[in-house]
Amino acid sequence: MTLALRKVTWAEANQSLLLAEFARLKRQLGVEVSARTPTTDEARKLLANWPSAIERLCSIFRLTKFERDLLLICAGVEMDSDLAGRAPVTFGLAMGALSDPHWSALTPARPLRAFQLVQMDAARTLTTAPLRIDERVLHFIAGTNLLDARLNTLVRAPEEPALVAAEHRAAVGRAVAALSARQAPAILLCGNDDAGQEDVANIAARELDLRLLSLRAEDLPAVGPDLDHVLLLLERETLLLPAAVLLQCDAGGLSRAARQLAERLPGPLFLATRRTVPLDRTSLRFEINKVGPVEQRRLWQAALGPAAPSFGLALDNVSDQFSLSARTIVSAGSALACDETPARQALWDACRALARPRLEDLAQRIVPSCGWHDLILPEGQLQTLRRLVAHVRHRMLVHEGWGFAGKGRRGLGVSALFAGESGTGKTLAAEVLAAELRLDLYRIDLSSVVSKYIGDTEKNLRQVFDAAEEGGVLLLFDEADALFGKRAEVRDSHDRYANIEVSYLLQRMEAYQGLAILTTNLKSSLDRAFQRRLRFVINFPFPDAVQREAIWRQIFPAGTLSAGLDHARLAQLNVAGGNIRNIALNAAFLAADAGGPVSMAHLLEAARMEAQKIERPLSMAEIRGWV
Repeated sequence: MTLALRKVTWAEANQSLLLAEFARLKRQLGVEVSARTPTTDEARKLLANWPSAIERLCSIFRLTKFERDLLLICAGVEMDSDLAGRAPVTFGLAMGALSDPHWSALTPARPLRAFQLVQMDAARTLTTAPLRIDERVLHFIAGTNLLDARLNTLVRAPEEPALVAAEHRAAVGRAVAALSARQAPAILLCGNDDAGQEDVANIAARELDLRLLSLRAEDLPAVGPDLDHVLLLLERETLLLPAAVLLQCDAGGLSRAARQLAERLPGPLFLATRRTVPLDRTSLRFEINKVGPVEQRRLWQAALGPAAPSFGLALDNVSDQFSLSARTIVSAGSALACDETPARQALWDACRALARPRLEDLAQRIVPSCGWHDLILPEGQLQTLRRLVAHVRHRMLVHEGWGFAGKGRRGLGVSALFAGESGTGKTLAAEVLAAELRLDLYRIDLSSVVSKYIGDTEKNLRQVFDAAEEGGVLLLFDEADALFGKRAEVRDSHDRYANIEVSYLLQRMEAYQGLAILTTNLKSSLDRAFQRRLRFVINFPFPDAVQREAIWRQIFPAGTLSAGLDHARLAQLNVAGGNIRNIALNAAFLAADAGGPVSMAHLLEAARMEAQKIERPLSMAEIRGWV
């Protein structure tokens, strides 16, 4: 049965047209053609209302009839055995054999060379250089429209999102309207929801009947010929597929290569960044941030579906504590369906696991191993710590349910300052809080974050907060006096910038979704203006004799062998809890080496070792009666 007697596919009709066009060109070149080959008019009837691939290509790049036939001859050399056997196709051959020739066809400004539809040997003259069709263009003419293989390692096509936040969906509508009305060829998507930015760009592209090509700025080649080639291929793909491009930038902003791509690539272009960046082109800006607790809860309900009611208040807890993208929530919701752990615990643990990895290279993770019984502090300090826990646990009720967040989110973050001498329990208290709230604890040494170079400290702090923003993390900033020295009086530009660095840290702490704690050994060095911006300020006093005795009574694990320990006499030693722990540990090793239980003699030797380490001599009153 011939093609004309049955319903044909577009691919078959397109192939028939190509054969007819090759036959027409062979006649012009004096090559014998089979009488059974269909004419161009017959082939066009098979296509009906469908445009052929070569017609689409001519429409996209506005090719003249001569340029069209020149491109078809180059395709015929690759696809037709009669044409392949002839001498190479040259511009001189085309000028002599084809209709309506013009010399401008191969100028760099015309599409054949501007978009590299054909390639020529630059070492030869214009008329004698062999011409060859680009492989991507050849496949397009043959009816296969796939992304150029040279972009496969650079570009990916995201899948359609399963769930989108309501405010992000609204941004899609505004972006589509702007692109449709040609108000701007570039859309800036600014904010902290990287996945949300990609989802917004993806849905907007689909509503415009475009594919989305997503690439990361750090994967771009350096400025130069390689970047120019990538730009050309991307622009060509936006026309052939057709497609929109999403350029995703990291927190560092636009590199030189990213800026060139963002300013030179014709639209539609989406640029995803953390902060607004100025572009030398017309653009519209939309904020795409991770949504607040109320919308997070709605997303969780949608992701969990019929199982959502079984999680009860756990949904409130994770919505308040974690700040996740819609895509992450969908992924976590799917994993929970296969988890045999009790639903509420599995939900919290899944969120913690998702929020954890980004911080691993930026801070020291501390696994909490202590509880309230390990914390020996005056009752006032213990009560304040419990109030801090209550603030974290009931944020959603107070902020969202009672409306405090409606008056602005500034100052809603839970932040605290722990002040006291070294060893008085500041880090231990942070461990207890992390265990009580089931948060991951990460310690950041501020003395290593602070830089003498203007701007570097803020950049280092930004990295930490950006990595921790998904929540589920207690950030413990140690050695706060390295940054928080008295800076109220500005003497020079460094003092002025130090104030900016402090303000930046406090601003991020006030907005942080998790819990942020600063520690200092020298509270007197902190300016009162800075202290007022912290929700809690807790002083950790040096332990008195009663507290030291309580610490000694519980310092040894239950499995430790001991004999004749006098806790009241041990409490005479005027050291902090951290030193007591060091002494107990060293004494345990001394006893183990001697093959017996821990005794007062071992503790005396260990106390002398600790005193020598901290360069503080022991008085006879402290160790009287130990042995």
